Amino acid sequence: MDGIKYAVFTEKSIRLLGNNQYTSNVQSGSTRIEIKHWIEIFFGVEVIAMNSHRLPGKGRMMGPIMGHTMHYRHMIITLQPGYSIPPLIEKRT
Repeated sequence: MDGIKYAVFTEKSIRLLGNNQYTSNVQSGSTRIEIKHWIEIFFGVEVIAMNSHRLPGKGRMMGPIMGHTMHYRHMIITLQPGYSIPPLIEKRT
């Protein structure tokens, strides 16, 4: 589970939960097969499809030098009907 960074909670990702699709950010070096294997083993679910795209890093000024943050991969995971994943990060009160 080191490849999965965190779950994404936006308006679109919450809307996709109704279609049994879950959204998360993963490490850019991990492959689709690795992510699918991690999800199926860790949560005990069946994955139908996975959509992914690589998001570029953002530019950051570090004094007079222009640097950038690391890029990452955004995954949308579709599960078979009847399966669900609990929230990856719980909100603390």
